[in-house]
Parts: sequence; structure tokens; C-alpha cells
Amino acid sequence: MSGWLKIVGLGPGPQAQITPEVAAALAEATDIVGYGPYVARIPPRAGLALHASDNREELDRARHALALAAGGRRVVVVSSGDPGVFAMAAALFEALEAGSAEWRRLDIAVLPGITAMLAAAARAGAPLGHDFCAINLSDNLKPWALIERRLRLAAEADFAMAFYNPRSKARPQGFARALEVLRACCGGARPVLFARAVGSQAERLTLTTLAEARPEMADMRTVVILGSSQTRIIARPAGPILYTPRSVPG
Repeated sequence: MSGWLKIVGLGPGPQAQITPEVAAALAEATDIVGYGPYVARIPPRAGLALHASDNREELDRARHALALAAGGRRVVVVSSGDPGVFAMAAALFEALEAGSAEWRRLDIAVLPGITAMLAAAARAGAPLGHDFCAINLSDNLKPWALIERRLRLAAEADFAMAFYNPRSKARPQGFARALEVLRACCGGARPVLFARAVGSQAERLTLTTLAEARPEMADMRTVVILGSSQTRIIARPAGPILYTPRSVPG
């Protein structure tokens, strides 16, 4: 087949955080496929078709991209952050597994990007410097009971935690419940970072404690990082540094 398909991460927002490998794929593409706001980040040019779709159409989007590539197009599927972290790579492979046998002969590559979680952590210091986990708090694709179980087990294991999709207008109560569960498991002293729209003009970092954290501090553009029991804050005139030591006392 002459077509190919690349699933790429555009990073958290700033143009400078798009990798050269991803930039090269975008320059070679005949078609860009993705969620509307991410496709809008790609400058139009002659010979490039932009295919934007709604956020809840991931499998249809993936099938469309595979069909375009099977037809000889050079297709780039765009995600924000990294395409393998709560993004389009998994959806694409789900469609591939269930789809036409000819799709399996396509040249398919996943090109990594900088995740919102890592961009937020870097802004704050190094809160993910030791063992950590990432949990998507949206219950659109999994039951809330599973989310709550994972929160409790991650707290028991004393991971630092990064939370994606903490709170939306459609489900404002989930994050409030998550905070209740975490306070019950961890107490109130642990540091919590609310990192909104990192890298954009709307960027806002708020460092507080679990006891003082409130649901309204987060929205869908916010990554929330909860420290482990070992996470520290270094006070300094230029602003605090949040970090987790690489070693844990025996």
C-alpha cells in the first residue's frame, strides 16, 4: 500500500513543544484527522485536507483515518499531549483489530509527544520524580466504581498521582467524590497541584493541600497532581518547588 498512517502527539499546546519528528509528519501529510480543537492547531496549506470531528467519535474517527490510508493517503491522526496517554493511539488500534484485514498491512507508526502531565510536573518542579500513576477521572468509558477502587489502591501504595479530565460541566460531582476518597485514604496534608492550560496564555498553577483542595479549582483543561507521602515543597522567593525524592527510606 502506498498510503501510511501516523498517530501523533501535539504536546500540551505551545508550538515549541511539538517534536521535530511530529512536525515532519505533519509536513508530509495529505490528511489530518482528529478532534476539532486539535485539528484547528494545524495551519491549512494547499494539498492538505483537515477532518475534524467531535470528542466522542473516537472509533469512527479511527476507522475514517484507516480507510483514508488504505486508499493511498498520507494520514496523520492528531492528539494533544502524547497519543498513547488517554488519547487516539488505543482507539486506532481498537478499530484496527476489529476492522478490515487489509488495514493490518498499512504502514502505521505512533509518534510520541509531551503529555500535559509531564508539562505540568516540569512547571512545578519534579512531583513525579519517584513512582507515580496516572488516572483518568472521566467515567465516560469506565464505571465510577472502578475509578474509586483505583484511587484507593494507588493511595494505599503511596503513589504520587496525576489526574486527567478531573471535572466537567456534565459530571461536576465526580471530582468532589474523588477528593473525599483521597482525603479519607491520605489525610489532608499532602500537596496538590492544579495546573491549568500549561504553556498557554491562560496558564495557572495553584499549589495547595489535599485538605484545602476544592472541586471548582479544576476543569477539563486542568491536570491535577497529588503528591505521595514523600513529596516536598521548597519555599523560595521566586515561587515554591514541588518535588518527590527519588529514594524512599527503608
